[in-house]
Amino acid sequence: MGFPVLETERLRLMEIGENHIQAYFDIMSLDQVTQYYGMDSLENLEQAENIINSFLAGFETKRSMRWAIVLKENNTFIGTIGFNNLMIRNKRTEVGYEIHPNYWRNGYTSEALKEIINYGFEEFDLFRIAAVTYPENKPSWKMLEKIGFEKEGLLRGYLYQHNKSNDAFIFSLIRPDWKKQ
Repeated sequence: MGFPVLETERLRLMEIGENHIQAYFDIMSLDQVTQYYGMDSLENLEQAENIINSFLAGFETKRSMRWAIVLKENNTFIGTIGFNNLMIRNKRTEVGYEIHPNYWRNGYTSEALKEIINYGFEEFDLFRIAAVTYPENKPSWKMLEKIGFEKEGLLRGYLYQHNKSNDAFIFSLIRPDWKKQ
């Protein structure tokens, strides 16, 4: 099976490749992007290339899936979105995403997220899709709630970043709730 390309009204979600290394680095080297990401900002292109290679390897082993988020109107790469800890047999995954700050607050992340949620429930027959956010990252968890995710609780010391363990909120959307929407 080839990598699935998904389309929304304004976005094309496609496989990330070598042609995206520079644009991915340009996003992930920004402290305002990685502040609540669970990893430090990238410092060189080699790090970006390694992460993109890990996305490709994750898809090959069916353990994760990461799409490039590209604007249809001008083919601009603005971020990535996908499934982490994909466990098809156990019918669950976690979502992760990041977008360049120039494109924040335009609804692109929620538009892409709704599309991959539908894909996960329909194509992989998942039962549960989770998301982990920093409590301080209010825009992210407000978006999750708006889409239908429910906050389950606090994961104490869950994300290690900036030389310390940080708490995180865990959210989930389960199939019966998704079907009701």
